Amino acid sequence: MNKEISAGIIVYRRTEEGIKFLLLYHRGRYWNFPKGHLEQEESSYLAALREVKEETGLSKNDLIFHNFFKLYERYSFMESKPFGAAQGKQKIFKIVAYFLAETKKWDIRVSEEHSGYGWFLYRDGLRILVHKNSREHLRKAFEFIRQSNKKRDVRRHFATGQAGDK
Repeated sequence: MNKEISAGIIVYRRTEEGIKFLLLYHRGRYWNFPKGHLEQEESSYLAALREVKEETGLSKNDLIFHNFFKLYERYSFMESKPFGAAQGKQKIFKIVAYFLAETKKWDIRVSEEHSGYGWFLYRDGLRILVHKNSREHLRKAFEFIRQSNKKRDVRRHFATGQAGDK
């Protein structure tokens, strides 16, 4: 069995409507997070940055990473063997590492491998993502952001000297 390793970033931005997640459109009903294969000797983090830059135009300077968030997706699929190889299909074991980052930018430049993009509220993202793993990653990212917001609000409350005030 062959193994593939990929990396990507779950990108979001804050809007008046709420948190919106960036999803790239491939074809049919298939939407997903920006991601791609690791190149030789490349770390998952550097691959994720490179792929997001190639697929969306967002650079490292456009992204604010959540240091304590990293998800792994593991699955197998059957793929047609490359041209010239023995006929049939081969089983591929794939691992994808996902990071989480916020951006202030809303305008995206999609690569030729995608047909479009969209910024989706959590509930809409759950509806549009067809793969169960992708929906689960979106849920975990959303919960992580919500918990981070609660911690930030508590710190802000104490920093302003309002703690204990009635």
